Amino acid sequence: MILGEGPGAEEDRRGLPFVGRSGQLLDRMLACIGLDRSSVYISNVLFWRPPGNRTPTGAEIAACLPFVERHIELVDPDYLLLLGGSAAKTLLGRSEGILRLRGRWTRYQHAGLARPIPALASLHPAYLLRQPAQKRLAWRDLLALRAALDSGTDPTLDG
Repeated sequence: MILGEGPGAEEDRRGLPFVGRSGQLLDRMLACIGLDRSSVYISNVLFWRPPGNRTPTGAEIAACLPFVERHIELVDPDYLLLLGGSAAKTLLGRSEGILRLRGRWTRYQHAGLARPIPALASLHPAYLLRQPAQKRLAWRDLLALRAALDSGTDPTLDG
């Protein structure tokens, strides 16, 4: 399961996650590790586009969080890929920025889940479009996700 921050303009118009330019990049990123939209479930932690495409407020995220948590329960994914700072900070309960959180496996847990879910934070494709040099970091994260998928193990238990 992939969770991003919230819809951009095109996503808001169409009512689907990751269908604009960042979605096209996400599709190419997934293809590089042998995945596509039929093999992953994609959503956001915020269900509407904030005015002016600003960063979501704590209140906006808090309003959506119970629905996001239930969404995760229903999908029951083997792994979570959290794209961008808002998604990572919200679901991991952390305050660090995405550049500090990315690339590290952690466990996502809440009361409605039977088990913790290995979660990997990475850079949002919209950020990568603005900062193409950072794609190398996202590539490392994708390779870590592919390795976890291939092994079927919980990478948070390694080491």
